[in-house]
Amino acid sequence: MAKQALEFVGQNVPRVDGIEKVTGRARFTGDLVIPGMLQGKILRSPYPHARILSVDASAAEALPGVAAVLTAGDISDLDPIYNGRPVIAMGKTRYVGEPVAVVAAVDLETAQEALSLLQVEYEELSAAVGLDAALQKGAPLVHENSPNNICSHEHVERGNVEQGFAESDEIVEEQFTFPMVYHYAMEPHSVIAEFSDEGITVWSSAQHPFQVRADISKIFRISASKVRMVIPYLGGGFGSKSYTKFEPLVVALARKAKRAVRICNSVTESMLTVRRHAARIRLKTGVKRDGTLVAREAEIYLDTGGYADNGPAVTIRAATRVIGPYRFPHIRTDAYCVYTNSGSAGSFRAIGAPQVIFACESQMDSIAARLGIDPAELRLKNLLKKGEELRPKLKGMDADLPLSLKKLLSASHWKRRARQKDAPIGLACAVTNAGATPISVAMVRLQTDGNVHILAGSTEMGQGVRTVLSQIVAEELAVPLDKLRIGGADTKVTPYDSSTGSSRSTTLMGLAVQKAARDLKAQLSRIGAETFGVPPKQVRFQAGAMVCGEARLTFQEALARRFGGVLRSDGKIGSVGGELIGRGDIGPEVAPELPVFWEVGMGSSEIEINEETGEIRIKRFISVADVGKAIHPEQCAGQEEGAAMMGIGHTFFEQMVYEGGQLITPNLIDYRVPGFADVPEEFETVLVENHDGPGPYGVRGMGEGGILSVAPSVANALARARGVRIRDLPLTPERVWRALRESRKRET
Repeated sequence: MAKQALEFVGQNVPRVDGIEKVTGRARFTGDLVIPGMLQGKILRSPYPHARILSVDASAAEALPGVAAVLTAGDISDLDPIYNGRPVIAMGKTRYVGEPVAVVAAVDLETAQEALSLLQVEYEELSAAVGLDAALQKGAPLVHENSPNNICSHEHVERGNVEQGFAESDEIVEEQFTFPMVYHYAMEPHSVIAEFSDEGITVWSSAQHPFQVRADISKIFRISASKVRMVIPYLGGGFGSKSYTKFEPLVVALARKAKRAVRICNSVTESMLTVRRHAARIRLKTGVKRDGTLVAREAEIYLDTGGYADNGPAVTIRAATRVIGPYRFPHIRTDAYCVYTNSGSAGSFRAIGAPQVIFACESQMDSIAARLGIDPAELRLKNLLKKGEELRPKLKGMDADLPLSLKKLLSASHWKRRARQKDAPIGLACAVTNAGATPISVAMVRLQTDGNVHILAGSTEMGQGVRTVLSQIVAEELAVPLDKLRIGGADTKVTPYDSSTGSSRSTTLMGLAVQKAARDLKAQLSRIGAETFGVPPKQVRFQAGAMVCGEARLTFQEALARRFGGVLRSDGKIGSVGGELIGRGDIGPEVAPELPVFWEVGMGSSEIEINEETGEIRIKRFISVADVGKAIHPEQCAGQEEGAAMMGIGHTFFEQMVYEGGQLITPNLIDYRVPGFADVPEEFETVLVENHDGPGPYGVRGMGEGGILSVAPSVANALARARGVRIRDLPLTPERVWRALRESRKRET
């Protein structure tokens, strides 16, 4: 695709929500006050697995200031299951923290006191906490109606793996583990709900408002048109606010209380609400002596917790992403989603990928070491080319992978550094099948004051989607950014968008918004052409007006031409009525074959190792992102670096630890997230712009790929520098110190 001369797209324009956020005027769900609103608190199970024998709410209900206490008995008229989860624990609890009852009161203090008055009788049951416990023979069943604790299974096969291994000169087989980790969005989950005869209104920190609306419609057996989801700003999401969380529970409480109710999680409560899947991966790869990859077999187990949530979707992605971005004639992968008695796992930036790519890319370096081949050369030899199939039933590769790797090698000075013996450097490559469901609808409205309002259902959660969509409209209409207005999703007002996630918003909602802007532009062009007496193609757009030669017609004047208006004595148009509305939608035709696009994530780490303590620090991290076209380059770099920082967290210290079914890292003291001290000394993002993506101006979505290469590149750097291969994350100082000590013992 030829490069375009663009005025707004490709520029680092000020964020349209920047002033609101830095001044504190931006409003999040926790800031909203609905008249008559009550405060809610959830009573959570203290047991990982228990039968609920009785719940006595009489003392709590008698407490002054308590408006309602909700238990499972109050929702018998509903369809109470969504994403495999019940609205509230029904009959038994399956993880510590599962909601058992919920209270609405005039204030939080009263609600908290009411919780202490609730009397719940439990029968504790044997629990299966963690993969080993859940998979062993005779393990307690998390769900009695299942023959075992396997929630779902995804199988991928091509060729004949046994034949491939027979044809291989070398076979490498290893096992890897990845910890369960928490998203830590700065804003914990928050929900306000109001229930009336007119319908249901929910204000929520939800990434997928239309999907939540559908779930609430089903649960409460009312039309989706009577459910309104209003989404203000989100203080981060990263997948933690994908799909439905506890919105139906708050709606049910509001229904019983007959008043609006708000529930805001603490960090601990959000940790119990959703997390990333812990994983165990067995990976076996056959290769020729010249480095040609022949066969790959993978067995993956993912800990999905007490309920499925979107664990099956994560499992499907993991079974694909473990193949890596490489050419394999023979493939067999099996991924299993496993129920355990712990908090449920769900979407988390690049679902299913960090776990398996840590294994895949660590093993690529193991193979390179076995063969005596440079790790970069091994990858270049086997990377898929454009059009080649990664796995059956998916679209061929649409990105130039060798080009991205060459840019990484150049930026990291790999060839020079790799010549140094024991240099502490490593790299990793990955692709993910991104884009999710290709359904988005948008509107662009030209108002009588000359402002243009963008109506799009994508959720702004810090990633900058409102700014990017504004840039696209500004580009199409040649309108200054200060004449554009864009708000949050409101299902009563904004058109449908399937979700905000899977790196899809700029690509898919961007296409819908671009089409809407072009529809509006065509309407304006017709008015301009009629006014100027020329064909529409001769009408040019410039600074919020149409021009043809010396003649100029502002957008406001165009509205007056269309709908009539009063010419004031100062020559300006007054009291104009009417508006022009551009409409745009995209559907499956955008991607006849999925994925919508392949997202590329490549990176290299140069590390510093403290032999005495085992502490590792990243001195230099280079990340390469193929974005197709960077709409806002600074935001692209920020997304990539933010993703890398999350990767640094699960690489070095983040892990949720359970003992006896209890989470023993339930806060930000015991559970550490990266801080400024963990930022690499040198941090560089290389943006690849081939203009070959499916989105506006050749855009390819990004924002997830940057998390993928951190852990394997660090592990590879450690192995290269010290000959120590660690296959279990995180690389805590103790784990590294012990591995170094064992290595020295073997050498002596």
